[in-house]
Amino acid sequence: MTHEKPRQPFDPELAAVLPALEGHVPVGMTPDRLEHFRALRFPDIEEQIGDRPVTCVSRTIPGYGGAEIEVSVISREDHCSRGPGIYHIHGGGMVMGNRFSSVHPLIDWALKYDAVAVTVEFRLAPEHPDPIPVEDCYAGLRWMADSADELLFDPDRLVIFGGSGGGGLAAGTTLLARDRGGPKLLGQLLQCPMIDDRNETASSHQYDGIGVWDRTSNLTAWTAVLGERRGTSEVSPYAAAARATDLSGLPPTFIDAGSAEVFRDEDVAFASAIWAAGGVAELHVWGGGFHGFYDIAPDSALARACIAARESWLERLLRH
Repeated sequence: MTHEKPRQPFDPELAAVLPALEGHVPVGMTPDRLEHFRALRFPDIEEQIGDRPVTCVSRTIPGYGGAEIEVSVISREDHCSRGPGIYHIHGGGMVMGNRFSSVHPLIDWALKYDAVAVTVEFRLAPEHPDPIPVEDCYAGLRWMADSADELLFDPDRLVIFGGSGGGGLAAGTTLLARDRGGPKLLGQLLQCPMIDDRNETASSHQYDGIGVWDRTSNLTAWTAVLGERRGTSEVSPYAAAARATDLSGLPPTFIDAGSAEVFRDEDVAFASAIWAAGGVAELHVWGGGFHGFYDIAPDSALARACIAARESWLERLLRH
């Protein structure tokens, strides 16, 4: 007889939405199911902008190894002064999604702060394994920083933002920027980041076959990114930021996670490691939250509190 591991239950309001998500969120995703989830339709950029006065312009830039990748620049139609810059890396476990996945915060920030946002189309695993995804992201960040005059933003107010797999890539890109001497980042905003390929934490075992992104899906994605190196000593901290042994010299960091998701413990440990290195980090663990609850159920009470905390941190950061 098998016994499920005891685990934090989902928030009742969030639990109520889970049955309708079956087949539409990657739970128990094995490699043969990846194409199914890649094919699911999500709102495109035009739908996300709607009738708001925001423009989106796409550019082709050099990625890792000289390959061409796409970025898109989101800004207010009347943008004419040097506000902040937001560099965005999309979620999807590094194996799915595109640069327009869940960019609605970028649209909001363009309107609220007159920010210029750039979202990058990094190449996905398994077709493009590590180090291609994180190196594409770093190439996009370099391009954005080098284009500050053209894009008209303040390079001293450049923030990197990513959630889930994009949060992991954002953390890796930030480490690359530190170790390669730039670009300078004002802060990193990591929502439920995917940062540990080892999957040894309690939370990585507790949430399998349940929720939104479970242990099986996580192992599938990390194997796609790293192949046979997954879980070995051959994994770079740029690929999996939880592997970093030196977290000094990082910009102020925002980290959050649900208490009822695979990434909970690795994200808490990452914040603790930043503090241990003398860094600045703000950590929120949302009781009963499943992975990505703030996007999936944005009108829930927990999501409203989560989004308010994120917005408060960003507003305080940009005030300096």
